[in-house]
Amino acid sequence: MAKMFWEKDANPRALEGKRIAVIGYGSQGRAHALNLRDSKLDVVVGLRRGGASWTQAEQDGWKLSAPIEASKGADVVMMLAPDTSQPPIYANEIAPNLKAGSMLMFSHGFNIHYGQITPPKEVDVTMVAPKGPGNLVRRQFEAGRGVPCLVAVQQDASGHAFDRTLAYAHAIGGTRPGVIQTTFAEETETDLFGEQAVLCGGARALIQAGWETLVDAGYQPESAYFECLHELKLIVDLIYEGGIAEMHKFVSETAKYGDLTRGNRVIDDHVRQNMKKILEEIQSGAFAKEWVAENKAGRPLYTKLLEKDKNHPIEAVGRELRAQMSWIKPESTAAGRSKK
Repeated sequence: MAKMFWEKDANPRALEGKRIAVIGYGSQGRAHALNLRDSKLDVVVGLRRGGASWTQAEQDGWKLSAPIEASKGADVVMMLAPDTSQPPIYANEIAPNLKAGSMLMFSHGFNIHYGQITPPKEVDVTMVAPKGPGNLVRRQFEAGRGVPCLVAVQQDASGHAFDRTLAYAHAIGGTRPGVIQTTFAEETETDLFGEQAVLCGGARALIQAGWETLVDAGYQPESAYFECLHELKLIVDLIYEGGIAEMHKFVSETAKYGDLTRGNRVIDDHVRQNMKKILEEIQSGAFAKEWVAENKAGRPLYTKLLEKDKNHPIEAVGRELRAQMSWIKPESTAAGRSKK
């Protein structure tokens, strides 16, 4: 069983008098910075001048500076810029300012686990990873609740790395619902696998394949949209609230029988073997190497595939149908939902 920590386990004084530099002000950056400030900690925000988040940060009352200035004299530096931007920011602006005994933090282990960033031995290297998007981290905190977090210590130079990390998780609300101790390797590999095989890649491909199967068989695209995409949220909400067994209590007997007798024909041994291959590519570093190379090349394959996905016919059908659903927020409000 995973080891969990709660409010009573945290020592908020571990960060008293410490200057915390939050680098980046996207989804997680904004939530962390505001929650830390509301927890009465000494926080500065480091941003690229004129970047997309600059105006929002100013509106939130921050006196902004570049990462190189924000990290000067900082006792804690939390890297919340996008994963692909972190290595150059670290090398050019953070590394020159790291002092012995300070703590370098992340909310995702990719760059440490795959060697894109190699901190000096005299600093703590830790992680606090909320298991939810930044806007939820902020909303739950404001409501007196919190979002569960994973915490990990990769390098403990000070001898106090875990206490400081738990105090940070506490300050953003994570110890209210509970904090789970993990490792950089486990967080990184499970996170990538979940995204690729289930949450994003698997779900996206399954939805599109189901819709295409119905449309190719002559059914109306709108009917296929409702059955293969729209209603998925209803099922996921039931699973989220009570697990798969609980979901089965709220669907029809016919739906349950169809699930139990047909589901494994869709997710069969061939699919499971492909999942294992995907996990092996993550564990070996092959995926990380591919993604780093893709970024260095200007993302040609990424751009091509993303454009193809945007132009899938299910998107046009969905836009027309959602326009009639007043209870669904406009797509433009989805900004900032990324968990990273």
